[in-house]
Amino acid sequence: MYRKSKWKCGYNLAVLGHGNNEKSVPQLLISDLKFEKKSLAKLMFSPDQENHPSKAPVKYGELIVLGYNGSLPNGDRGRRKSRFALFKRPKANGVKPSTVHIACTPQAAKAISNKDQHSISYTLSRAQTVVVEYTHDSNTDMFQIGRSTESPIDFVVTDTVPGSQSNSDTQSVQSTISRFACRIICERNPPFTARIYAAGFDSSKNIFLGEKAAKWKTSDGQMDGLTTNGVLVMHPRNGFTEDSKPGVWREISVCGNVFSLRETRSAQQRGKMVENETNQLQDGSLIDLCGATLLWRTAEGLSRTPTVKHLEALRQEINAARPQCPVGFNTLAFPSMKRKDVVDEKQPWVYLNCGHVHGYHNWGNKEERDGKDRECPMCRSVGPYVPLWLGCEAGFYVDAGPPTHAFSPCGHVCSEKTTAYWSQIPLPHGTHTFHAACPFCAHQLAGEQGYIRLIFQGPLD
Repeated sequence: MYRKSKWKCGYNLAVLGHGNNEKSVPQLLISDLKFEKKSLAKLMFSPDQENHPSKAPVKYGELIVLGYNGSLPNGDRGRRKSRFALFKRPKANGVKPSTVHIACTPQAAKAISNKDQHSISYTLSRAQTVVVEYTHDSNTDMFQIGRSTESPIDFVVTDTVPGSQSNSDTQSVQSTISRFACRIICERNPPFTARIYAAGFDSSKNIFLGEKAAKWKTSDGQMDGLTTNGVLVMHPRNGFTEDSKPGVWREISVCGNVFSLRETRSAQQRGKMVENETNQLQDGSLIDLCGATLLWRTAEGLSRTPTVKHLEALRQEINAARPQCPVGFNTLAFPSMKRKDVVDEKQPWVYLNCGHVHGYHNWGNKEERDGKDRECPMCRSVGPYVPLWLGCEAGFYVDAGPPTHAFSPCGHVCSEKTTAYWSQIPLPHGTHTFHAACPFCAHQLAGEQGYIRLIFQGPLD
């Protein structure tokens, strides 16, 4: 039932185009709908806050893979999922550098690496290898991310294919993600600082940087290096909020130092060291593994983020306002979040050039346009005509605003500030290009802004 107490509906009757129909029907903007603040506040708590906050284990944060709308296409399974939470471990498993063995022969290096402890080997030539032994650190927890399914990897990540509908879509692609891509070290004590490092330890507790890998001696005599395709990080300015602005992409070394980007992704010449920046992750930091991009959300940041319950409440309230198709006059409704990939008969569709929302119909579908472009019956503008999908991954939202805008050309719907933020983020694509993309499906954004404002028609009664 539609409950008038929760909404104040206002119709924008401004003439938005030159079609004959729009003067006689009310134009409904979702921004005209005011959701009751008290009920929103109840839904704004993260799941951890809802369930006995005092008993919940300490959460350092979460990694969310861009390009998935709440789960992997065939569902989340085990260590392969679209979202991975990092909790304080029962027992610390962090490591820190200790003994450095310089000018080792390959045989001696192998003997050191075979010891039952972590180590990083830097091969300088066929006759010389530097091995840095790592020792246990009782103050930190270590989490490893990569393509490998071996036990040292906590979070298995595969290449993101824009708009993929099944896991087989991603498996057919030649992967550019490293098997042991990176590691995140979290302080076990407040403020639970998280730091990122390139490369992860394999099943033998080793990291090997071969002759061709970029590596060097630091000013204090230590060794450092870069992985083949690199680990890139971008920290947003002003945090991950409605005031966020994109930062600058940097590369992180094996030892956690920060560098400007190489000329190409796998070039042997490293960029310039950036002295005044660190490898410390902050809420909204983006981590690119050359094939998949991860969003880091802190536990504190997630507590201020809309939840799936909140998004579901917004979906129900939009549907309760009974938006109509201006051609068929049938009521439109966003499908359940569980059916987020199946086009429903009541599904709203949008003309991407103007933002007018309709139900699916064949009006204006001319053969010479090859079915790709359609003419909007409201304003006669010609352009793509696509179904609208609610953005279900709450971690991508920068605010709790109503779903008033949609990304173009995919049709994923979320708040205005969320679309504005992601449309200005240059995401790494391939080995040397960047472009803005929808966080819910990874499609490259198109059009002037990369998103549009939605214009619904209200019910005639």
